[in-house]
Amino acid sequence: MPETGSSIYLGIDPGLGTTGYGVLRFAAGSIELLDGGTIRSSPNDPLPQRLDELYCGILEILDKYRPVAMGLEKVYAHYKHPATAIKMAHARGVLCLAAVRRHVRTVPLPSTRIKKLVTGNGRASKEQVSGMVRHLLGLTVEIKPDDVSDALAIAIAAYESEKNDRKYKRLSRKDG
Repeated sequence: MPETGSSIYLGIDPGLGTTGYGVLRFAAGSIELLDGGTIRSSPNDPLPQRLDELYCGILEILDKYRPVAMGLEKVYAHYKHPATAIKMAHARGVLCLAAVRRHVRTVPLPSTRIKKLVTGNGRASKEQVSGMVRHLLGLTVEIKPDDVSDALAIAIAAYESEKNDRKYKRLSRKDG
């Protein structure tokens, strides 16, 4: 993918009840916000129906924007909340399936790497990350809900991560 061209990245903050998404276009050193929102499922519905809602919702976004990559936060499982991690894993599974079905590469990132790539600090607070996202996108209003702000941060981090990887590969080829 040429760095001078335009690339669309989708960021996903996965969740079974609420999945945040953010769609950004990166071109010539600028970032353009194309879309952001949430896909929601009802906790009263059975798991298969909730997963289907998430799957169909993400397919609509993938089909509309045709991103080159989908950034996705890695699952973090806290030993006190194993059920939450299992629900997140279900959600991530259908999101990854949708990406594969649409030939969109996934960029899995741990939360500390997302924070580092967006703010320069892997231990940044949620407010610091959100503030930097607003700054980078030139927004003056707060991004709500937090799922959308997180998804936009993930899209930025996925782009930056791949940009860093391309730069590293170029440098490695020159050295080797």
